[in-house]
Amino acid sequence: MGLDYALVHLYYNIPPAVLLTACYFPLCTKIDIYKVLFLIVIAVVSTTPWDSYLIRRRIWTYPSDAIVGPTLFEIPAEEIFFFIVQTYNTSLLYLLASKPTFHPVYLRGKRLLHDGRRLRIWRWLGAVLLVVAISLGAGLITGNGKGLYLGLIMVWAGPFIFMLWMLAYQLLINLPASNTVFPIVAPTLYLWIVDTIALRRGTWVIESGTKLGWSLWDGLDIEEAFFFLITNTLIVFGLVAFDNALAILNTFPHLFPSVAPLPSPVQLVRALLVSTSHYRDERIVGLQEALKRLRKKSRSFYLASGCFEGRLRIDLILLYSFCRVADDLVDNASSGVEARHWIAQLTHYLDVCYAKSEKAASRDAFVRSTFPTKAQSALLCLPTAYLSPTPLYDLVRGFETDLNFSTPGQFPIADESTLQIYGSRVAGTVAELCLELVFYHNRGQTTVQQRREIVQAGGRMGIALQYINIARDIAVDAMNARVYIPTSWLESKGLRPEDVLQESSSSSVESLRQRLLDKAMKIYEDAKGAIELLPDQSRGPMRVAVESYVEIGRVLRNPRYQLKAGRATVPKRRRLRVAWKALRKG
Repeated sequence: MGLDYALVHLYYNIPPAVLLTACYFPLCTKIDIYKVLFLIVIAVVSTTPWDSYLIRRRIWTYPSDAIVGPTLFEIPAEEIFFFIVQTYNTSLLYLLASKPTFHPVYLRGKRLLHDGRRLRIWRWLGAVLLVVAISLGAGLITGNGKGLYLGLIMVWAGPFIFMLWMLAYQLLINLPASNTVFPIVAPTLYLWIVDTIALRRGTWVIESGTKLGWSLWDGLDIEEAFFFLITNTLIVFGLVAFDNALAILNTFPHLFPSVAPLPSPVQLVRALLVSTSHYRDERIVGLQEALKRLRKKSRSFYLASGCFEGRLRIDLILLYSFCRVADDLVDNASSGVEARHWIAQLTHYLDVCYAKSEKAASRDAFVRSTFPTKAQSALLCLPTAYLSPTPLYDLVRGFETDLNFSTPGQFPIADESTLQIYGSRVAGTVAELCLELVFYHNRGQTTVQQRREIVQAGGRMGIALQYINIARDIAVDAMNARVYIPTSWLESKGLRPEDVLQESSSSSVESLRQRLLDKAMKIYEDAKGAIELLPDQSRGPMRVAVESYVEIGRVLRNPRYQLKAGRATVPKRRRLRVAWKALRKG
């Protein structure tokens, strides 16, 4: 009996597990726990027979004075724990690296696959290479000589990797290296070091008759190095396949009308087996364009979107995309006449969407014949089936206020009441629409009274965030001949809107900026408590969305705030810190 192997865990494997758990805990969700447990079970079940065979064949051995004693199929308890802790650590590293990733945009349907032949070439090239590797492994085994250990690794792991590659090749090829290569390489390098220490101490021994005798470096046999590389690859490939299945389940409601919060293994496999010819490429493209708009136009909401999950995250991104496109159609119009044209067309679009006698095909035909190509996907993908029409119509009416600026010398924000109405239409409505999506995807988790209270508070919070937006953009708006500071406020300082157009950074204007921020922060303080009434899985992400944007207001309170393209910005580290605190609060 000895503690050498147990001490390897205590000194080298458990500390990273504790650190990774502390880092990921605020981000952790039920689906993440399900993923990790799922992978751990598969790792233990698939590795135990193979490991037991290697021990019985004395390919590797454990000195009796290095292990505590209990075994399972001759495998020491410490080795079983190693299966668990390696899978756990690598899984958490993958989850941390992939948390911001929006997996649906990496799917490819039949048309997209045809347009991007590189994917199909890589798929079959990878398959051929894996078959060759498995065959080489079988050859090493039949030789029953020094290549036996390496051959057993290849024949054991190869079929699993082949299966995962064939099922999840789209994400394995398309995902950024930070999602795939990093969570394989980082733990592999670490375990190489740990294994070198253990081999030199004699904690476990690789018998010389079954290994090639090559070393990656002094003390680390090439077989051991290959083993850790392969096992981490198996873990990451398994997690990518899991995310690939979730992406299919969540992206295509026409294939899977309902998805359980924790999909069964059968449903996950069914998703992976769906032919790409059944994917809807138009929806994938719509999601790609929506994500691009979100990333480009709102860093705060882009950060927050990564905290939402499943179909709720998809629909929130699509909602943002519609709001952004609709706003741009009006704002970027070359004249007031064109802007009014787009407002009329957006209103007619909503009429078509909510007219029960109209079919979806009619909506699609109207959008394709009326709107610019780059705007079409945002309108075609908006989930109007479970969004109320009133907030959407109010949002379009809010654009009419912006349109009034097109008349020279006209400044429609006359007083604080007008400002509040404007904020309610262009931002309070968006908050209400977001909450409708939250309630739809978390049905039965809130009472009617709670929903009413949340929506009322959400509308006020939208106004607060719009005030912050106005306070941030005073200089940018002035360049576009717009002044959203109430004229009555300006008059109290002896100013006119035209003065702001001439000098948007004067001390008087700055004092009004701070007054606007004071109003915003008061509304925020009064409304933020309602966030805690939201369903559990939406509460933290919504807190991140709100706090990320409110942080812009806090930055503006600092007299030395920095401008970027005429706007105050929140440094990336500070945004991450705010998001972290918002999640930890829950």
